[in-house]
Amino acid sequence: MTKKEFIELYAEKGGFTKKEAERAVALFLDTVEDTLLKGDSITFVGWGKWEVKERASREVRNPQTKERMTIPGKKAVKFKVGKLLADRVKEM
Repeated sequence: MTKKEFIELYAEKGGFTKKEAERAVALFLDTVEDTLLKGDSITFVGWGKWEVKERASREVRNPQTKERMTIPGKKAVKFKVGKLLADRVKEM
């Protein structure tokens, strides 16, 4: 589903205009981004948790040349699904 399709579905389910739905979705995504950029996590109990995790650097080997190289560490956004959502998806 694309962002545009999501906004249309959100507007339909919520009884909003597409303009209102687009504003609400944009505000939600901006708030999630701002929160993660501050280093805080976001938890919706039963639904899931977003957080920024530090990935350590690691050594890998190029399978073609067998050359060893180091991939530097980085920060990455992780999402961990909550139990209620996981159970509902499992029942699909």
